[in-house]
Amino acid sequence: MAEDNSKKSVIPIQLIVGLGNPEPKYDQTRHNIGFAAIDALCRNWQISLAENRKFQGEYGEGIAPGGEKIRLLKPLTYMNRSGQAIASVANWYKLPPESILVIYDEMDLPLGKTRLRLSGSAGGHNGMKSAIAHLSSQNFPRLRIGIGKPKNPVTGEEKDTVSHVLGKFSAVENQLMSDVLQFVVECVEVSLKQGIEKAMNRCNSYTVSSSE
Repeated sequence: MAEDNSKKSVIPIQLIVGLGNPEPKYDQTRHNIGFAAIDALCRNWQISLAENRKFQGEYGEGIAPGGEKIRLLKPLTYMNRSGQAIASVANWYKLPPESILVIYDEMDLPLGKTRLRLSGSAGGHNGMKSAIAHLSSQNFPRLRIGIGKPKNPVTGEEKDTVSHVLGKFSAVENQLMSDVLQFVVECVEVSLKQGIEKAMNRCNSYTVSSSE
C-alpha cells in the first residue's frame, strides 16, 4: 500500500523552463541549449511562444502528449536572474516547485549525455542558483544536457569555461545536438506520460551518438 500512496503523491509537470540568454549573439551557444530544447518541444507539440512581460519571458501554453495542459517558458531575464521569470509564472498559477521541469546545459556531462533528476543542488550553474533561490526549494525536476568541458586540443587541459559555454557548437557538434534535442523531447514526453522516475531509467542510461 505504501508504494501505491507514493505514486499518488507524484505531482505532474505543469511548467517546462529552458534556461538561456536573450539577444541574437547568444543564439546557438552551448549555454542556450535550454532555449533550444524549448524550441524543439514547441515544434513537436505545435505550441507557439510570445513575449509575456508579466512573466519576463517568452511563454506559451498548449496540450502535451498525454492530453494534459502544459506551459513552456524561456526566461528573458538573462541566465543569472532566470529564477525571477520562473517564480513569476509559478506564483501566478500557484504551481508547486515539484511541478516545474527545468532544462539546462551541463559541462560535467559529455556531448550526447543527458541526466534527469527529481531534485538537487545548482552544481555551480548560475541559472539554477537563481531558480532555487526564487522558488525557495531544490525539490523540482531538472534535465541537464551535456555540453562537455573545454579542452585545449594540444595539451588536453581545460580551457576558459566562459568562452566555452558562450561559444557555438561546431558543425559536427550541431548535427549531434540535433539528435540530442530529439532525444530530450522523447525524455520529456516519457516524463509527462509515465512520470519522471520512469523517464530517468531511459534518459540517464542512453548516450546519443553521431548518426553517420
